[in-house]
Amino acid sequence: MASVETAAEHERILREIESTDTNCIGPTLRSVYDGQEHGLFMEKLDARIRNHDREIEKMCNHHFQGFVDSITELLKVRGEAQKLKSQVIETNVRLQEDGKVLIGSMEQLKQCRVQQRNIATTVDKLAHCLPVLEMYSRLQEQMRAKRYYPALRTLEQLEHTCLPRAGQYRFCSIMAENIPKLRIHIRETAMTQLRDFLESIRKHSDKIGETAIKQAQLQRSLDSSVTLQPRALIGRRGRKEAAMVTESSGEGSSPLSEQDSGILDVEDEEEEDVPGAQDLVDFSPVYRCLHIYTVLGLRDVFENYYRKQRRKQARLVLQPHSNMHETLEGYRRYFNQIVGFFVVEDHILHTTQGLVNRAYVEELWELALSKIIAALRTHSSYCDDPDLVLDLKNLIVLFADTLQGYGFPVSQLFDMLLEMREQYGEILLKRWNITFRQILDQDNFSPIPVSTEQEYRQYTSQFPLQDPELEKLSFPKKLPFSEFVPKAYCQLKEFIYACLKYSEDLHLSSTEIDDMIRKSTNLLLTRTLSNCLQYAIKKKNVGLAELVQVIINTTHLEQSCHFLEEFITNITNVPPETANATKLYGTATFKDARHAAEAEIYTSLNAKIDQFLQLADYDWMSAAQSSGGLTTSDYLVDLITFLRSTFSVFTNLPGKVAQTACMSACKHISTSLMQLLLDPEVRQISIGALHQLNVDLKECESFARASPVAGFQGDTLLLAFSDLRQLLDLFTQWDWSTYLADYGKSTCKYLRVNPHTALALLEKMKETSRKNVVLAQFKKADRDRQKLIDAVIKQLRNLIAQHHA
Repeated sequence: MASVETAAEHERILREIESTDTNCIGPTLRSVYDGQEHGLFMEKLDARIRNHDREIEKMCNHHFQGFVDSITELLKVRGEAQKLKSQVIETNVRLQEDGKVLIGSMEQLKQCRVQQRNIATTVDKLAHCLPVLEMYSRLQEQMRAKRYYPALRTLEQLEHTCLPRAGQYRFCSIMAENIPKLRIHIRETAMTQLRDFLESIRKHSDKIGETAIKQAQLQRSLDSSVTLQPRALIGRRGRKEAAMVTESSGEGSSPLSEQDSGILDVEDEEEEDVPGAQDLVDFSPVYRCLHIYTVLGLRDVFENYYRKQRRKQARLVLQPHSNMHETLEGYRRYFNQIVGFFVVEDHILHTTQGLVNRAYVEELWELALSKIIAALRTHSSYCDDPDLVLDLKNLIVLFADTLQGYGFPVSQLFDMLLEMREQYGEILLKRWNITFRQILDQDNFSPIPVSTEQEYRQYTSQFPLQDPELEKLSFPKKLPFSEFVPKAYCQLKEFIYACLKYSEDLHLSSTEIDDMIRKSTNLLLTRTLSNCLQYAIKKKNVGLAELVQVIINTTHLEQSCHFLEEFITNITNVPPETANATKLYGTATFKDARHAAEAEIYTSLNAKIDQFLQLADYDWMSAAQSSGGLTTSDYLVDLITFLRSTFSVFTNLPGKVAQTACMSACKHISTSLMQLLLDPEVRQISIGALHQLNVDLKECESFARASPVAGFQGDTLLLAFSDLRQLLDLFTQWDWSTYLADYGKSTCKYLRVNPHTALALLEKMKETSRKNVVLAQFKKADRDRQKLIDAVIKQLRNLIAQHHA
């Protein structure tokens, strides 16, 4: 059984060897040698080889006859081939002999064709080289003539068109090597011309600005109803821009020709008498340089360089001189340079395409505007001359109008002018303060005498006096006020005119102008004039007559306030009843001054009374005398005489003022006499001293009954002495029973007597009585009087205690 399996395995391996690639039989043979029957396998392999050899032999025997037949036929073909070869060689020899003449002719034809081609090539090369030489010659001529922009165009055409066509020749290489050098030369020459141009416009900025401002001033002088071209200095601009568009839109033409690239076309002089920026400065270098750098592909470099240099020039132009504020000419030069700078930039903006754009110009203007405003604020703050401030304002307005004509926003300048308006107002107030003080110092504080109609009309033309009764009087006569009134009124109008001058040309409405004038006038009235009047009133050594005249003056000035209102209305054409219209505070100002003068009169009068009262020399321990033997004190006689003369001067004062002064004087006398009685230094008072004081009080009451000032009803003036009168009556009549019984009742005879006052006076009389009792212990009347005083004092204290409880 095992031998059968081995035989089958060997058969399988042999079939695998026969059918498998020889590269893959290694594993198969290894399996044979791994087994124990490899000898048997070798026998079977030899048997299989012998079988295959027998099969090969059988196949060869089967095909041998066909092979022999094929060899026989091949030997026959070889003989025929030898014959054919001999015939071909013979035919070739004959052909070579026959073609020698033709080959010679073909060689000659070939040589002719080569020569013909060389001639054509030479002609073609010469056709390409001649334009190069001609163009290079033209380039040299343009360079010698300094026509750099056409030279640059020729150079570009030579480099990109002609030289590539000409081919690689030595002269072409030399030309190609020179092209970058020529470009650098043209670029450097153009830049040099640009620097010269920048220096030129820096020098000419002042002149350009002056010309622009002059033309703007000329335009302002024209009729405002005529519609004018918004930009005064660019009357030629529209035509030049049209020319620029036409030139730049032309096919194959340069943006500007070499000769007039600065747009220096001169138009008919009758169109524009005042030269513009293009007439004062040759702009051709900047345009030429712009076109050259554009062709060179360096336009951005040129634009950046130009803008950088102009910014540097702007900073120099915007830097004011340190002493600019001293004269108007300094401001004028400053503004001329700025206007000239921006006129040039505006011209460049509108005559080039992109060298400067609107955003760049606006940015430059914003920078300039901030620096201009800062410089003007700083330098104008040093100015204390209103005329110079007014001239500066007019110059700023002209400066702003000029630049506004070029499209620059100038609202901030006008806002700054409104700020300067405050400063101008303060300077005016200082000047008018000096003026008013000078008028007051020079015033004699007395009515103005007029002897002729002409003098009268002269004063009434200066001040609106309306007094029919005064007009009826014959000459000579006196105006009620002093010289201060017409002079002050004229100065008020001058101040209003000065305010109006500043408000002109600020593009303000009539209402705004009216409001500004009224507010400034109110400041003049409430601050400056009021302070000056207070200065005059509070001045040392001012007399009552002067104070009276001040009251009369302020009364007339107060009455003239509505004429000032009408004056402002006439010059501003804004009625005072307009909504939100500012009212003049003149009435209140003059009322306050008058009240201050009245108070000063009262104070001065009381001070004078105090001077007389200081002369009072009462003997507080004098013995009692009969009333017939007593006379009025000398100091009081002098005081009454002074009061009568003083009140006679008050006839021109308003009745209420005179009455108040008189009442104040009487009250002050009464209070002062009361203080003399209650003076702590006076420790003892006799009844005799009270009788003397009673006589003096009667003299005062007599003065009051005589009505030194008209207007008092009945015995109103006597009420000033009622407190002292009731006190003296109580003590001289010794009517204590009535006082104590009726105290607190409205019908009390001694209603104005204060129990504290009465107690203090009794204490002083008690001291006197006690001293008399000590000296005269045996007089029963004195002892009884002392007891009576003690009893009254005790009752008064009880009364005070009850009232307090």
